[in-house]
Amino acid sequence: MSRISETTLVIGTDIAKHNHVARAFNYRGIEIDKRCLFQSDENGLLNLLMWIESIKQEHGLTDVLLGVETTGHYWLPLFHFLKQRARYRSRAGEPASCQEKQGT
Repeated sequence: MSRISETTLVIGTDIAKHNHVARAFNYRGIEIDKRCLFQSDENGLLNLLMWIESIKQEHGLTDVLLGVETTGHYWLPLFHFLKQRARYRSRAGEPASCQEKQGT
């Protein structure tokens, strides 16, 4: 994975059955905007993209790293949508296995 730098916007998502939440952080892990609530339909996913792009512009960020929780199957519409429409680095994984890999 490429390094996270001062120009990286880090987005963390919590995926559920109907309603999802995204949060935006800078490279130091400091939250830099209010959360974004969205759904897996096209309108909700487009709103997520607009939210991400507005934060990039407001904070002068050029790169996006988006993390997606992969428990269940509810994350798949987001993953496929972003793969087709956005050029963001993404990381997908179950929280337990990510913690194991990080040694925590």
